[in-house]
Amino acid sequence: MELYRGALNVPEIVKRWYQESESLNYGAFITFIGTVREEGGIEALSFDIYEPILKKWFDSWQERASKKGAIVKMAHSIGDVKVHESSYVSAVISPKRRVALELIDEFVEDFKANAPIWKYDVIDGERVYAKDRSTPMDGAGILTKGKRW
Repeated sequence: MELYRGALNVPEIVKRWYQESESLNYGAFITFIGTVREEGGIEALSFDIYEPILKKWFDSWQERASKKGAIVKMAHSIGDVKVHESSYVSAVISPKRRVALELIDEFVEDFKANAPIWKYDVIDGERVYAKDRSTPMDGAGILTKGKRW
C-alpha cells in the first residue's frame, strides 16, 4: 500500500510494480487506474485517509490474495487531485489470468465500499464533502452501516 500527496505518477508506479513482478514468473499483471472526472462543476477531488484502518483492510486483502498465489498492490492520493489526474491505482499480479481478473474486480469493488477514504469536491478552491457520491462505511459515524472497528 502506497500513499502519496496529490496526484499519482501512474507511469512510474505501474512501471515499478511491473519490474517488481518480473522475477516472479507470473502470467498476469492487471491494473486498474482511477481518474478524477469532471462532474458537477468540480475542479478537483480531495481525499482524507484513516491510515490504520486502511492498512488493516489492505493487509486482509494481501492475505486473501496470497491464498490464491497472487499479490495485490495499491496506491492512493491524499489531498487534492485535479480533474483528469489519477487518485487511485491498483494491481493484481498472479500466476494465472482468471485469478487476477477475479481478484482485481473484487478488490476495486471492496475498496469503493469499505476503504476508509473520505472524498471532498473542490469547487472554487473550497472543499465540500461529497456525501451524494460517498459510500456508507462500517464504523464511519453518520455514514455508518452499523459495524464498529
